[in-house]
Amino acid sequence: MSALTVAVLKRALGDPSDPDTPFSYARCAELDRAEEFPEAICAELDRLGLPRHYVPVEFGGALTGLEELAALIRVVAGRDLTVAIGHAKSYLGAACVWTAGSPEQARALAARLIAGAPVSWGLTERAHGSDLMATEVAAEPHPSGGYRLTGEKWLINNATRGELVCVLARTDPAGGPRAHSLFLVDKRRLEPGRYRCLPKQRTHGIRGADISGIAFDGARIPDDALVGEAGRGTETVLRTLQLTRTVCTALSLGAADHALRQAVAFTAGRELYGSRLIRFPHVRRTLGRAHATLLACEAVSLVANRSAGALPGEQSVASSVVKSFVPERVDALIADCGELLGGRAFLTGLHEHGSFQKLARDHRVVGIFDGNQAVNRNALVNQFPVLARRYREGRVDADGLARAVDPGSAAPPTDPGRLELVSRGGSSLVQSVPSAVAALRAVPGTDPRLLALAGRLAARCDALHGELAALRPSPVASARAFQLAEEYEECFAGAAVLHLWLAGGGAPAGPELWRDGLWARAALAVLLAGASPERSGEAGGDDAEFDALFDTLEAMGAGCPPESARAGEEIR
Repeated sequence: MSALTVAVLKRALGDPSDPDTPFSYARCAELDRAEEFPEAICAELDRLGLPRHYVPVEFGGALTGLEELAALIRVVAGRDLTVAIGHAKSYLGAACVWTAGSPEQARALAARLIAGAPVSWGLTERAHGSDLMATEVAAEPHPSGGYRLTGEKWLINNATRGELVCVLARTDPAGGPRAHSLFLVDKRRLEPGRYRCLPKQRTHGIRGADISGIAFDGARIPDDALVGEAGRGTETVLRTLQLTRTVCTALSLGAADHALRQAVAFTAGRELYGSRLIRFPHVRRTLGRAHATLLACEAVSLVANRSAGALPGEQSVASSVVKSFVPERVDALIADCGELLGGRAFLTGLHEHGSFQKLARDHRVVGIFDGNQAVNRNALVNQFPVLARRYREGRVDADGLARAVDPGSAAPPTDPGRLELVSRGGSSLVQSVPSAVAALRAVPGTDPRLLALAGRLAARCDALHGELAALRPSPVASARAFQLAEEYEECFAGAAVLHLWLAGGGAPAGPELWRDGLWARAALAVLLAGASPERSGEAGGDDAEFDALFDTLEAMGAGCPPESARAGEEIR
């Protein structure tokens, strides 16, 4: 079977507005009301070959870099987040094996996954949440070989459906950083009565998803269930999270596509006070700002996905940034689109079968997956000293950065073995902002408005890193440190926008969104405005950029994303 492409996947899935299409808004709404898992839709994704893209090419799959995988997940998420979350969980569950498993273990898992076996990831526990160091599930050596697994994993996606579960367990009762190991547990090989699946939890969003748990009662697992070295489980999880957190942004981008599609279609067709709603200046500005937000999120997600292969030593920074930044910004985008839809944003049986209210509910959980915003910002705060130092030094991995920001080139292959727990080089993307602004100024004919926005970004980066350097280390991050983490996210996203613009050549005679730096101006404007309420009025003069963006999109006949996938095509 040839590799699946975005275009092929979109055609195969059909028109989601057609209720007779299996993967339609109507069918997803019906499943949501029944709180039923979308088995038939996931089976169709299996038939189309999507699971092959969860498996690295060296083990018989189609996965090389994260960019292509994210684009495919975005298509599915643009239809329905429950389906995307339920199906893509198999990649998250298997990724630790790609990171640290033996070749034999990886090939065996790959064959099962490609055949459609769901895979789950058992990390969290009822009493400890995301505190992995407090894991209580225990794996004790058995006298005859293998281990005995005892304890409970809870709030686990696909815990019941999953044929295999990658479980983090304590192997050293004394505790410490080397106290935990990973095991790939095959339910089919467990003794009867030694495990039980916990009841599905009813949830506000993703109602049909299998959010449940699994409990082990001395379940014996073989030696070959161990993933990587004993005692390296936490380290393997932290490395793997750098990949899964980055890919999770595709869920948010798909949700943003869906929200904008509905908002533009509704305002274009709704007549109020003798005019179409889309003709109202406030509506147009709101839609322009929402599209600018999506462009900024696309830029930072694209660069982060490519950085996993191009700048693996820095991915601990990139993954924490995008997993915090993108879901938060898309939550706000969805809320703005909901304001335009008015009451229809809350109805369950009208307007595209109530898919907007489902979308709004479903997306709230994306920010929690694989570490919530507080977890990711805390991980970023812990790296502030090296980020400040490397920025002051101007340290940049020029070759890696060039590959990360050039979407016209082949996506760099991801090698999990090159990921570092903490970036020793800081962030080449952010640390090169001063030189990138200088390069922009050297481009003949660069629009003065873009130069002004880039200059403001550089000034903000300078001020931020000055404060990072002066921040006193503390065992518990301060409220101000978390605010600085938010500002760093904005600088990182702004740097992604600036570098992608430069990689595209900045040609003023290019397509409409490239002309005069329009898409980059709008994306930088929305980033410089900030997300915090106390900073939201900081750059009110930039609103004209959002007006110009939407005017251009409307003139292009692209006032909203085409069905289910922009995949960054506007910024290429």
